[in-house]
Amino acid sequence: MDWDNLRYFLELARAGTLVGAARRLAVDHTTVARRIQALEKQVGSALFAREAGGHRLTEAGRALLPQVEAMEAAFLAVENAAPGVRQGLHGLVRIGSTEGFGNLILAPQLARFAQGHPGLVVDLLALPRLVHLSRREADIVISLERPGRGAVVVVKLTDYVLQLVGARSYLAQHPPIHTAEDLRGHTFVSYVDDLLFSKELQILDELHRPARFALRSTSVLAQYEAARVGAGLAVLPAFVAAQDPSLVPVLPGVARFQRTFWMSMPAENKHVARMQATWTFLREAVAAQQALLLPPLPVSGGQVAP
Repeated sequence: MDWDNLRYFLELARAGTLVGAARRLAVDHTTVARRIQALEKQVGSALFAREAGGHRLTEAGRALLPQVEAMEAAFLAVENAAPGVRQGLHGLVRIGSTEGFGNLILAPQLARFAQGHPGLVVDLLALPRLVHLSRREADIVISLERPGRGAVVVVKLTDYVLQLVGARSYLAQHPPIHTAEDLRGHTFVSYVDDLLFSKELQILDELHRPARFALRSTSVLAQYEAARVGAGLAVLPAFVAAQDPSLVPVLPGVARFQRTFWMSMPAENKHVARMQATWTFLREAVAAQQALLLPPLPVSGGQVAP
């Protein structure tokens, strides 16, 4: 049996689409399709069900998958131990993250990491939705909720703070805010309730149920842009708001919330050199950003003067 065909099978199982697998393998999608057809002919069974959204493993494909993953792990172990093996990290690492954290914290750090490893390709999926490890959408996922099951390695990556903030221009034109009761009548910017991808983002309910929203969006960066032009008050991660002097904390001693980022990857990835190196780098890079992620509580409470 041709190992290359099995390798193509593995990448299609992880990517879920011919185009996605082709991108990971740096080939044309027709090559992936041809390899899968050849493998299915060899095993005498369909390994994927072709659907509108991509390719889903059949029962025969699911039975074959763990065996091919074990072959891949053995191959990588032999490759890494072989005399004269090429130096440095090589291959693709795909990282899934929430939108704000991925764009503002991870992107510059991962760019620096990739510069130090020319043979490595880093894909960053910074999205306002869940990136699913179980669907092989990414090799490493950073999420707001801890994965609850499966053969997965999980660590607590970091805590981070969110704060109620307002633009100086907004605060100057509206009644002062000294207590949570003073929030009545104010306009807010927030998420679209029925499109929230994590219960950890249902933050405003802990403080005040707004009567009026100027803008609701699935994107935290869109909320930031709306808040900074004075559209309304918003609960934003400190690492988003603190870098913009036009935004100031509101009720800093009260409207302050803490959440956690969890990092996970499939257990079979922990022995792959590029996964290990990326995992370790992410932990160290995020640890160095604690002052931004967990800013100290201001000495005095109340609204900051605009």
